[in-house]
Amino acid sequence: MSENKNIPDIRFIGFTEPWKQRKLGECFTERVESMPEGELISVTINNGIKKFSELGRHDNSNEDKSKYKKVCVGDIAYNSMRMWQGASGYSPYEGIVSPAYTVISPNSGINSKCVAYQFKLPELIHTFQINSQGITSDNWNLKFPTLSEIQIFVSNEEQEQEKIAECFEHLDNLITLHQRKYEKLKQIKKSMLEKMFPRDGKNVPEIRFDGFTEPWEKRKLGEIVERVVRKNTNNESSLPLTISAQYGLVDQITYFNNRVASRDVSNYYLILNGEFAYNKSTSDGFPFGAVKRLDLYENGVLSTLYIVFSIKNPSETNSDFLTVFFDTDRWHKAVSERAAEGARNHGLLNISADDFFDIDLFLPKTEKEQAAIGSFFRNLDNLITLHQRKYEKLKQIKKSMLEKMFV
Repeated sequence: MSENKNIPDIRFIGFTEPWKQRKLGECFTERVESMPEGELISVTINNGIKKFSELGRHDNSNEDKSKYKKVCVGDIAYNSMRMWQGASGYSPYEGIVSPAYTVISPNSGINSKCVAYQFKLPELIHTFQINSQGITSDNWNLKFPTLSEIQIFVSNEEQEQEKIAECFEHLDNLITLHQRKYEKLKQIKKSMLEKMFPRDGKNVPEIRFDGFTEPWEKRKLGEIVERVVRKNTNNESSLPLTISAQYGLVDQITYFNNRVASRDVSNYYLILNGEFAYNKSTSDGFPFGAVKRLDLYENGVLSTLYIVFSIKNPSETNSDFLTVFFDTDRWHKAVSERAAEGARNHGLLNISADDFFDIDLFLPKTEKEQAAIGSFFRNLDNLITLHQRKYEKLKQIKKSMLEKMFV
């Protein structure tokens, strides 16, 4: 905020007048009209107001809706029990909400879409929190009589409010666009992983690149890779690594914002760029652990709880292909059969290195087909990462602009 507390740091050209401090009760009137029938609306914490249909929800209840509240286009509806978490939003359509919600309608001179974005400011959410009634978060409640006494700064010019609302609406559209592209690409990858690797009992995949017709061959993992037990005896690396489902083998400090490894890492495994590591720890989405290749650094160190390995003959086994293979679930059954004693040590699978290297896999006979598959998924991963980064960057821009475009 600028030195003048009534002026935001960033403004559109042509607007110079200080903003005015006003009570929310001066800006909004509570809508108390009931409407027993209409489009059911929910107020979410992260996405504001959404129709039940948009959320994939259906009204399966037979409850009396005679007390459900009417919501008009331009209203702001909020969950009085979760207002302190940001559960509010501008309504772009007419509908009905549970009587547990509060609906407020803008008075003359107020752009409710602009104020709805203002409601997402951390400082204002904190104000909602301390003004909520109740002793614990389970019974916090912010009804309109209390909300109406809370003060905010508002531009006296509706045109400025409108421009601010349009700016953030445009940002939201971009965020949604890249989020949808990101989610769509992830679904495409999931589908292609299923179709470009043979299913159980098959030796050819459902989808192949042109020119490749030979059946894939069954091999033991230990036939194409060899275990790496190289220790960091001479302290060649001081970079402790961990496995991230999203980013692969990454620096512990970057990932955890903390160093988990011991200070002395001379007895850790030294892993080199291009080598693989298997983390036997189970986690959400990785019921049999995860295998990742070291791509981001020249080398690093790993706990000896990991199984580290490298490809024996790169001219016969394509590294990118093997990376993609471990993104599938085609190796899960084999690990499950060999980890017969189940999990122990807080989710660490009880499987030895020998048993892990004994698992079967199908792979194309030619390195050329392996490389084509590896290249396809590498490019797909790059697209996924691109849209994810754009999505995250736009969210950061929005967060920064919220702080600078409001008083």
